[in-house]
Amino acid sequence: MLCRLHTAAVIGVEAVPVEVEVDAGRGLPGFHLVGLPDNAVREGAVRIRTALAHSGFDLGSVRLTVNLAPAELRKDGASFDLPIALGGLLARGLATFDPQQTLLTGELALDGRLRPIRGALTVAEGARRWGFSALVLPRANASEAALVAGLRVLGADSLSEAVALLSGAVPATPTPPPPTPEPSRVGEPDFAEVCGQAAARRAAEVAAAGGHNLLLIGPPGAGKTMIARRIAGVLPAMSADEAIETTRVHSVAGRLNEVGLVSRRPFRAPHHTCSSAGLIGGGSHPRPGEVSLAHNGVLFLDELPEFQRPTLEALRQPLESGDVTIVRARLALTFPARFMLVAAMNPCPCGYRGSEIRCCTCGEKEAQRYTGRISGPLLDRFDIFVRVSPVPTAQVLAPGTNEPSAALAARVAAARERQRQRYARGAIHCNAQLSPRALQRHVPLSPPSRRLIEQHAQRHGLSARAVHRCCRVARTLADLEPTEQVGEEHVALALALQQERWLG
Repeated sequence: MLCRLHTAAVIGVEAVPVEVEVDAGRGLPGFHLVGLPDNAVREGAVRIRTALAHSGFDLGSVRLTVNLAPAELRKDGASFDLPIALGGLLARGLATFDPQQTLLTGELALDGRLRPIRGALTVAEGARRWGFSALVLPRANASEAALVAGLRVLGADSLSEAVALLSGAVPATPTPPPPTPEPSRVGEPDFAEVCGQAAARRAAEVAAAGGHNLLLIGPPGAGKTMIARRIAGVLPAMSADEAIETTRVHSVAGRLNEVGLVSRRPFRAPHHTCSSAGLIGGGSHPRPGEVSLAHNGVLFLDELPEFQRPTLEALRQPLESGDVTIVRARLALTFPARFMLVAAMNPCPCGYRGSEIRCCTCGEKEAQRYTGRISGPLLDRFDIFVRVSPVPTAQVLAPGTNEPSAALAARVAAARERQRQRYARGAIHCNAQLSPRALQRHVPLSPPSRRLIEQHAQRHGLSARAVHRCCRVARTLADLEPTEQVGEEHVALALALQQERWLG
């Protein structure tokens, strides 16, 4: 007997429909799997037979042939276990149900339990898009899949329970959508803990308000990492669409929590030994890298010059386009990667070049080689440069009177709301994404402001990207006041926030 069921393969962050054809025919007993499966899918034959036996089903001595269509699409992962097992039961007449309006996915344990899979949210979105009315998957993924409206999500703990749900032996109660968790700042790092550093705190606020990339430069222990780790906490809450986008990426990477929805903006801080594939994404079966896991959030690179040069250079394209395309011989995958880049570095190998509290032991050439590990094109992607100096001991020991993150977050949220209203009809989310054409429309420069930028460009050799960057930061400074008019004082401060770059 031949039967057909439906499942999905996750390719990048998209789902592709897969038809599972199962035939139980005459011939020598065996399990034959075709349709370009990888090793994990092939090994499913052993898992499926053992899981069926432990679940009380006996296929008997039968020649089982399974085809995964389309045949030219490579299938990887263990999520095909459940539809293949159910197809075997249908083909042998051991179960009776109509699988045509139901999408099936799940990995089987040897005892018949259903284990969670990657990309359940992506599969659920695909099921709704392809017109399926129901989705059966492991219960551990049910809350995640239930985020998709208009689809009956049925979670099961085992193969036996899945059969009972499909055949009507037990009530098929859809999993309700999980409650949206309220973002809480309790326990989060707070800017109130940062002593002094008025310039760095102001730079962090401007960067957060406009989504600008920020580079912190200073000696060890000055507070660069402390400031960077608090920036994500002052960013505005994600919109519903942003939360779904972020959750989809984390789902494909297998990094979701039990709640199902990622409601807080991600903060990713990979170690400087991270490889290019770990940072950008890739592998034999490409997975999202750190830049995609930081989508709609913050990517923090501490000790920036210690990263490998090719790894840093790979950041240039996603910083411009907001996505990453990974090309392999058989396919090309695109992962979203729109993030705010925050980096920290020492000015030299010993870290004390230009410091007033300790002498630098590095020579001029050694210091230049150290900073030269970061290419000019990558530095050109940073909107704001700020020098972080050590805080006097008396100020460190003084009672805390610093402005908390809540105050910064309120100003940042107000500035972002003005940007949202201004760019409501376009694809721009914040000032950092303004194109040169959009800059002409939204950042009109007065003659004095234009002359000021031209003088600095000639004096310091600013590139066209640097000039545009100055205009974007000036627009953010005006939004923080708030005012729609970008004045000469905003342009002057925007240029000052890049001064560290020119000083080398």
